[in-house]
Amino acid sequence: PVSLERWFPLAFAYPGVALLPLTPEIALASTRLPGSFHRDPADQLIVATARVLKCPLLTSDTRILAYEHVRTIS
Repeated sequence: PVSLERWFPLAFAYPGVALLPLTPEIALASTRLPGSFHRDPADQLIVATARVLKCPLLTSDTRILAYEHVRTIS
């Protein structure tokens, strides 16, 4: 295991990895996800971010993987 303080610099050292801002568009989209999705606000923001940015979401979360309105990579 590695501490969060150590993990962040390591993660952002990879080319193409960036910390994205939480925009008003993403926040609003997280409250208007189509279909049936569970009520975890953190997961709603993660899914909304992927949908707004039109990028696949890399996850092992079974609830997100089962949600048909977001592209995922498991």
